[in-house]
Amino acid sequence: MAIDEVVLLDFWSSPFGLRARITLAEKGIKYEYKEEDLRNKSSLLLEMNPVHKKIPVLIHNGKSICESLNIVQYIDEVWNDRSPLLPSDPYQRAQARFWADYVDKKVFPAQKKLAFATKEEKESAEKEFLDALKLLEEQLGDKDYFGGDKFDFVDIAFAPYYSFFKIYEIVGNFKMEEEFPKICAWAKRCMQKESVSMSLPDSQKVLGFFMEMRKNFLGTE
Repeated sequence: MAIDEVVLLDFWSSPFGLRARITLAEKGIKYEYKEEDLRNKSSLLLEMNPVHKKIPVLIHNGKSICESLNIVQYIDEVWNDRSPLLPSDPYQRAQARFWADYVDKKVFPAQKKLAFATKEEKESAEKEFLDALKLLEEQLGDKDYFGGDKFDFVDIAFAPYYSFFKIYEIVGNFKMEEEFPKICAWAKRCMQKESVSMSLPDSQKVLGFFMEMRKNFLGTE
């Protein structure tokens, strides 16, 4: 049987790259990790993702797969003999893809806007972010995971953001536990899984990295 050669081009704090790392860990796939300098992108990254020139990129036996949710689905389909991540039912699978896309289309831009908001922008940015997460929490409901009692595709899409919860509290005027108790309970449940806890970076390290970025972006402390 041929041995799969798997390489991941990534950046340590990227929530998109973390999806790929969690998925690879969940499936028990061995791979080579290559950290990218996003200010000086490698020739390999430019070759493997010539369209967007972004991480993450999964290279499987010399062929590149780009875009994080696409990578997660690819891994799930290729290594389909273990820990399936997408439901077999077509309707449930469509719903999972919808809510994973919601994280990308609504949660990510809202949290980015909040993170780098000026004083004038802060109130509207905070409302947009809280509204986005409230709808996601409603979807979670009283379930253990977004897919029910099993960790799956939507959980992988959103779990990396747990590393940024401290940032949201610092730049916003709220406590995650108070605003989103079900999401916080879900996040702690996810962290009990080795595939998540061993993949996510230290939140204090992420916070320090972000505060430096914010200072450079806004020109303030």
